Amino acid sequence: MTIEARIAAAVQAAISDLYGQSVAPAAVQLGATKKEFEGHLTLVVFPFLRASRKSPEQTAGEIGAYLTNHLPDVVARYNVIKGFLNIVVAGQAWLDLLADIDAQEHYGFTPVAADAPLVMIEYSSPNTNKPLHLGHVRNNLLGWALAQVMQATGHRVVKTNIVNDRGIHICKSMLAWLKWGNGATPESTGKKGDHLIGDYYVAFDRHYREELRRLHDAYVAEGLSDDEAQQRAEHDSPLMQEARQMLVRWEQGDTEVRQLWQRMNSWVYAGFDATYRALGVSFDKIYYESQTYLEGKATVLEGLDRGLFSRRTDGSVWADLRAEGLDEKLLLRADGTSVYMTQDIGTAKLRFQDYPIDQMIYVVGNEQNYHFQVLSILLDRLGFRWGRSLVHFSYGMVELPNGKMKSREGTVVDADDLIAKMVADASDMSRDKVNRLDDVSPEEAAEIARKVGLGALKYFILKVDARKNMLFNPEESIDFNGNTGPFIQYTYARIRSILRKATEADMVAIAAGKAQSGAQPDEAETALIQRLSTFGTTLRQAAADYNVSVIANYCYDLARDYNAFYHDHPIIRLDDDATRRLRLRLSRSVAKVLALGCGLLGIEMPERM
Repeated sequence: MTIEARIAAAVQAAISDLYGQSVAPAAVQLGATKKEFEGHLTLVVFPFLRASRKSPEQTAGEIGAYLTNHLPDVVARYNVIKGFLNIVVAGQAWLDLLADIDAQEHYGFTPVAADAPLVMIEYSSPNTNKPLHLGHVRNNLLGWALAQVMQATGHRVVKTNIVNDRGIHICKSMLAWLKWGNGATPESTGKKGDHLIGDYYVAFDRHYREELRRLHDAYVAEGLSDDEAQQRAEHDSPLMQEARQMLVRWEQGDTEVRQLWQRMNSWVYAGFDATYRALGVSFDKIYYESQTYLEGKATVLEGLDRGLFSRRTDGSVWADLRAEGLDEKLLLRADGTSVYMTQDIGTAKLRFQDYPIDQMIYVVGNEQNYHFQVLSILLDRLGFRWGRSLVHFSYGMVELPNGKMKSREGTVVDADDLIAKMVADASDMSRDKVNRLDDVSPEEAAEIARKVGLGALKYFILKVDARKNMLFNPEESIDFNGNTGPFIQYTYARIRSILRKATEADMVAIAAGKAQSGAQPDEAETALIQRLSTFGTTLRQAAADYNVSVIANYCYDLARDYNAFYHDHPIIRLDDDATRRLRLRLSRSVAKVLALGCGLLGIEMPERM
């Protein structure tokens, strides 16, 4: 039981014994004591005044006296500031807690029971007409980290992906390859498959724009207004008509089109897999829109038969959501083709058949807030028990110093290029550190650079509250000082270096539980132990709020506090055996918690930097 839990239980007992009243656990509000006051934990006593029928100061004093009498091994002394009881925790209690932290391999984690709630988390959701870009990087990192956090807090987790592998955008890339590809393949060009297909998506858009300009100018010359000429050009574009015809052939199962589609998609999937491996993300199950949209159509038609939806005179199918304060939503077009909502319904149906889902979390940008509001209502109406409780993990866009990204114009920040640049920058910075890595092999130096570069990228993205838009600046992210991934990694590597220098006798004593005999933690050591003690609470907060940034910032705070401690407290050269071993155990525990916290974010910790 944690120190906070023991004190909270004793407070409940105090209210019962002193005032003959019972209080709910939620009424016991304990928090860290403000720095200007003596104490480690502060109890808010105002919720107990109705039971005590005394002043805040008197109530706090009576509870404080009760705690020191009934919990002397934890509560050393107390002081009262108005309606707040400041509690000084006994030094031995902190030492016992440190021993507990040091002994637990996954301190702060909640074991996953066989009957724990099953959470499915969807992230990535790429299109097969272009490679992954910076926006996808944020999506993947958020989704993967959220999955790790949910599992660390006792949930069963299924990580899933829905690949948008059909539609007009796919046909654009296919048509461009047929027209201008000259049979190019990843092998013949030396390009990753997703990059190759993305080039043809950009090529289609370039030729299409040129075609529109020619048609527009011709129609203006015929006397049409600028707007009329533009609309007619878009309608008459031969290139776009070919793409639409290819889509029709695809939906009709045309053998030639389907074979080309399968071949080009295989190139893209190989490219995606390489990027996912580089990012360190993975999935338990991948769904494909080409396999789910028909399920969606069938489910909508079933709902139509049950009177849940309505068909208009043109044959289109709609959901009336006006009773929920929304509008009417198109589910099937007049020609029977599906929309994105239909595909999401079909995917949900298949997932519900595959897994006993208790909660569904969609990691999708905030431009889709309305879409998921509607999807939740429709799934609930169709009978999916988790429909109403689905969570849209809505995140802001990644912005760049030079503006927004545009896939069709080829101006996105490519994920593979970004990863390579971050690793290269980390390698350059490591070489700038005098004698820092002179005694390691080139292979080990390259591996350290990879961990540091990717750690910088992941931390910079994940430290920001996902709900906010963010400005990505690679130069700021790679800094070894300040609130960055490399700063935290360097702190970890520093501790590992200290532990390597420790004597065998010290480490044997720590392992035997004799690390702290005769030692008493000072103020700085106590503050570090208290910081460590909040790791589990931080994890639970991150899971409850769907906010992984609190873990990133916890790791930074812990690393910052340790570095301040290290600056003022000698460890290896300390003559006092008990204090030296206490500090070694404290250092080892800090390193472990940093590794656990960063591990949830996908950040690997180098042993040396």
